[in-house]
Amino acid sequence: GGGRGAGGEENKENERPSAGSKANKEFGDSLSLEILQIIKESQQQHGLRHGDFQRYRGYCSRRQRRLRKTLNFKMGNRHKFTGKKVTEDLLTDNRYLLLVLMDAERAWSYAMQLKQEANTEPRKRFHLLSRLRKAVKHAEELERLCESNRVDAKTKLEAQAYTAYLSGMLRFEHQEWKAAIEAFNKCKTIYERLASAFTEEQAVLYNQRVEEISPNIRYCAYNIGDQSAINELMQMRLRSGGTEGLLAEKLEALITQTRAKQAATMSEVEWRGRTVPVKIDKGRFFLLGLADNEAAIAQAESEETKERLFESMLSECRDAIQAVREELKPDQKQRDYTLEGESGKVSNLQYLHSYLTYIKLSTAVRRNENMAKGLQKALQSQPEDDSKRSPRPQDLIRLYDIILQNLVELLQLPGLEEDRAFQKEIGLKTLVFKAYRCFFIAQSYVLVKKWSEALVLYDRVLKYANEVHSDAGAFRNSLKDLPDVQELITQVRSEKCSLQAAAILDASDSHQTEISSQVKDNKPLVERFETFCLDPSLVTKQANLVHFPPGFQPIPCKPLFFDLALNHVAFPPLEDKLEQKTKSGLTGYIKGIFGFRS
Repeated sequence: GGGRGAGGEENKENERPSAGSKANKEFGDSLSLEILQIIKESQQQHGLRHGDFQRYRGYCSRRQRRLRKTLNFKMGNRHKFTGKKVTEDLLTDNRYLLLVLMDAERAWSYAMQLKQEANTEPRKRFHLLSRLRKAVKHAEELERLCESNRVDAKTKLEAQAYTAYLSGMLRFEHQEWKAAIEAFNKCKTIYERLASAFTEEQAVLYNQRVEEISPNIRYCAYNIGDQSAINELMQMRLRSGGTEGLLAEKLEALITQTRAKQAATMSEVEWRGRTVPVKIDKGRFFLLGLADNEAAIAQAESEETKERLFESMLSECRDAIQAVREELKPDQKQRDYTLEGESGKVSNLQYLHSYLTYIKLSTAVRRNENMAKGLQKALQSQPEDDSKRSPRPQDLIRLYDIILQNLVELLQLPGLEEDRAFQKEIGLKTLVFKAYRCFFIAQSYVLVKKWSEALVLYDRVLKYANEVHSDAGAFRNSLKDLPDVQELITQVRSEKCSLQAAAILDASDSHQTEISSQVKDNKPLVERFETFCLDPSLVTKQANLVHFPPGFQPIPCKPLFFDLALNHVAFPPLEDKLEQKTKSGLTGYIKGIFGFRS
């Protein structure tokens, strides 16, 4: 797989026998190969950062070809194949070890590619197992070669750990849980010892590998019979925001299976004083995992993890709402919307739909609020890197617009129209977010120096905040998770003082700018006697007093005379001359020709 086109992007350093190459370090007479570091760097640079196993497989093939050409270790010629094996006698260069390592990596990457394709084509699972067995075979060959006295102790340990890792993955796919956990534990033990024996930079790489295989170990333990492992697996999944690799699908199936067992005992849910039955499986699964999702979001360490958890929770909630909506057929909705004898009370299925919609909208509000906090911190810090787009108050305004829209939808949920406490609580939350939205609109006006508009908006923020303080009363517990209004009031007061000072300074600066602009318009002194301004150039040798040389001025030219009497002149009569000319006529003309003139 993979053509020669991608060869230009690959680092060929390891194929050249240079002293500084990672794959060609020799300590004394011993050969050394940093197996884990080499494969991790290669995987990250050639496709695995994006899960592209086919690209990585092509890279391994091309690298093998270059290694064989460099080492003159060719498999026959173009007409005949002659198989060769790397033996202990050939170990004069550690690139022979790298050749076997690339064989194992190529087979492993092909197996992972087939695993992705096996989701839609189950028959490819047999090919997947075959390629994993091939990868284990090459890894065992690498371990056998590393047992030579020519190889240092660190490389021997890394080869053993690599073989144990691939063997564990093969047993994992075969669902041989005891053999898999033994292989993974061996791999974990070796990497932990290597991490404790070498530098911190190398220890980070080994510890990352240990963290990668820990969920696999717990999953194997669960399948062997350790029931406590499921809780640890779920915590690992929630902390990381999802798993990758061999374990991902199996863990998702396991969690679904566990929730299905719990869902068999769950039959109803209580919300705002009303108990409704839950008969839809997707709704049960979501409600059972709701507490775990909430706990994971609260314990998330990074903002990226928290964002992934929010998205995962919203996706599950949408699926549950869709399942309930399918049960709410249009005719059934019209028939069951109002129960007999109880006007204004919706059916149980409609109330469950309102409850799930409430969870979805509330989660969306919390997610956007969390994003707004992150943007607010970035807005205050103002990063030094100019290449990245810095956040603006308009970004926060957009988020608060979405939050307010979600709160409007909450007020319109069926079944809660008569719940005064709910309406009051959402109204107070709306005031809080309106205050913050108004605050950032004011800040956007400050950036463009519209002082009066910003001042009015700051007053509006104080009005909203004071309304929240006066009306909170019994709802303080429900408002404790919202942004602190008292802190906003303090900030607005300080911003108002800064605003008034900036407005005064800006007014004086504009006056100075106006004066300076009058001076810089290059008018000579003779033309601006009526305007006083300090012009230092007037006392220099190049004072601009008058225009010199003077400009041209128009003067009158030679006068023009027009003959206005022409229309009143009477010409003498010419009738006598006209008659003579008529008499001469043709006869005179002929006489003239022949010379007979009188």
